[in-house]
Amino acid sequence: MLIHFSGIYATGFPILGLGTEAALLKEVKILMSVKTNPGNYFEDFTLDKKIIHATPRTVTEGDVSLYTALYGFRFPAQSSDEFARTMGFPRAPLEDFLAFHMVFGKTVPDVSLNAIANLGYAGGRFGVPVYPGDTVKTTSTVIGVKENSDAKTGTVYVRSVGVNQRDEMVLDYRRWVMVRKKDKGSLAPKAMVPDLPEAVSIEDFIIPEGITNRGYDTDLASSPHLWDDYEVGEKIDHVDAMTLEEADHMTATRLYQNTAKVHFNQHTEKDGRFGKRIIYGGHIISMARSLSFNGLANAFKVVAINGGRHVAPSFAGDTIYAWSQVVDKMELPGRSDFGALRLRTVAAKDQACDEFPYKIDKEDKDGKAKKVYHSAVVLDFDYTVLMPRR
Repeated sequence: MLIHFSGIYATGFPILGLGTEAALLKEVKILMSVKTNPGNYFEDFTLDKKIIHATPRTVTEGDVSLYTALYGFRFPAQSSDEFARTMGFPRAPLEDFLAFHMVFGKTVPDVSLNAIANLGYAGGRFGVPVYPGDTVKTTSTVIGVKENSDAKTGTVYVRSVGVNQRDEMVLDYRRWVMVRKKDKGSLAPKAMVPDLPEAVSIEDFIIPEGITNRGYDTDLASSPHLWDDYEVGEKIDHVDAMTLEEADHMTATRLYQNTAKVHFNQHTEKDGRFGKRIIYGGHIISMARSLSFNGLANAFKVVAINGGRHVAPSFAGDTIYAWSQVVDKMELPGRSDFGALRLRTVAAKDQACDEFPYKIDKEDKDGKAKKVYHSAVVLDFDYTVLMPRR
């Protein structure tokens, strides 16, 4: 049915008076609006609510190629089928954070379409490797809710699980987001903040079945430095840097089917808090992981996300540097072929990391010293990797 109001007529309707026309237009708008997804607001989240996210995603070799083009990944196990086979993989698996983004992207329309900020991560475990041809789908459970003091927003905690076509877990993680309220005057739910693990324990690491270091070639991996060569407390400046491009971050975010409005709509964001689109925080995670190759080239597998915080927003034109610190060094029970390193990787914008920018002392309004992030820091990410041993 075509409705046209430039004259006073409507296909399928008799000539209408102006009052009837206005009423009909209102009705048409209502009928149109119920077909769209406005996203969930803080009031829509209740404790233990389970969400089945659309849309299942079959990952292709084209996705892997585009991801490589966006970040320049060089880790050999994810770059070469032949190298991966020498380690016991059937072929090159997806880079772990590509799998993360595919799982994460599914949650955005339901969890964070109306979010102001993605606040943090905890308790993340990577499961079975993802390969081209696998299909990933995601479900989430609300594990906590807390209205913020301004009564305009609230924090929502979710646990999201991604599985493949065989219902094998590929990623299980927790995150929390600040979400807008639909109505400032609405009744706040009872606050419930979940207990979050400080780190993923070594007993919970999932090591890919059948992998070995027997055929591992450090020359092809580009670095002789193995697990034995790293020390707790050691800091590594990754030296290299990448400048963020508008087209790159939007392409990456679309690749993951992440629909968050703040990354795409310059028309609305020009009047927003920052006056421009902000870059998806996961784009910075992948960029930092790629930069970490220079210094951590043999960290071939991420097994855990212990915690993480997007400290400040990033924008097109910013240049990202990164450095890492070895937080812990762990032997794997019953294995002498691989060890685990717990790392803190810090990404900074428009500042080289040879002096390892992180936290500085600053006086609060009462004159007391407190630790705050250096103004250049945009990401503080705590994760655990596997690395071959000698």
